[in-house]
Amino acid sequence: MAQTSVKDLLSAGVHFGHLTRKWNPNMAPYIYMERNGIHIISLYKTVAKIEEASEALKKIAASGRKILFVATKKQAKDIVSESASKVKMPYITERWPGGMLTNFVTIRKAVKKMASIDRMKKDGTFETLSKKERLQVERMRAKLEKNLGSINDMTRLPGALFVVDIKREHIAIKEAQKLKIPIFAMVDTNSDPREVEYVIPSNDDATKSIEKILSLVTDAVAEGLQERKNEKEASDQENQKEEGTAANSKDAEAPVEAVKAKAAEETQTEEAPAVENTAEETPAGAAEKSEEEAPTEGKEKK
Repeated sequence: MAQTSVKDLLSAGVHFGHLTRKWNPNMAPYIYMERNGIHIISLYKTVAKIEEASEALKKIAASGRKILFVATKKQAKDIVSESASKVKMPYITERWPGGMLTNFVTIRKAVKKMASIDRMKKDGTFETLSKKERLQVERMRAKLEKNLGSINDMTRLPGALFVVDIKREHIAIKEAQKLKIPIFAMVDTNSDPREVEYVIPSNDDATKSIEKILSLVTDAVAEGLQERKNEKEASDQENQKEEGTAANSKDAEAPVEAVKAKAAEETQTEEAPAVENTAEETPAGAAEKSEEEAPTEGKEKK
């Protein structure tokens, strides 16, 4: 995992907080000082929290669960969509659809509807519709793509939520809390850190700050995915080896069995003539014995 340096965070402007009059007292442990009416965030604590969050995200990614990135504010939209798509994770950058997590079944139905429209276009059934119906379907498809296109691959609830600006995304936070989904978030001095399990105290308004934090987070996720891939490859190789050794042992057993069968046949063929010889000898032997016994009986009578 790449080491986070205070100097890099400082150059990205991660340390700038909100105006002192807008602060949340619960953020006091993460505030270093106040300058010109603005709170300055302690970057040493930010570094420690980034490393803690990165480790947790790496484990979640390695387990195969999805991490949903949420950022609907203007300055974070493009950065989040770009960063999340790099690591093939779902993201929400438009309006948060109410019940996205708590009513996930309905959201999945909407995503499936989008897929069915795509199938209609491939099958040619779309062309059989009237011009007005085609226009309506296309509008519906465009709307679904805009709001839910980024979560197309998310077939079950995410393993974690990464949020930029928890004050703005309060609905997403509430839904995740209800379902006990762990929340990772960039928390500014005007927000309440108690709502989040993994707090990253940082400036959530500047594009440079958001870009810097997201690059560190996505690197950790990418490492977790790579670990999972390596483990899968190793297990596949082991399975192939086991199958190979089993096949070899069967091949080795086959000649031994053939030799045993051949030896058994040979012994049977050897025993058969011996039995016949004994069978031929028995009548002659019996006649000789009877001849020998006959004079002895005559002698006894005399």
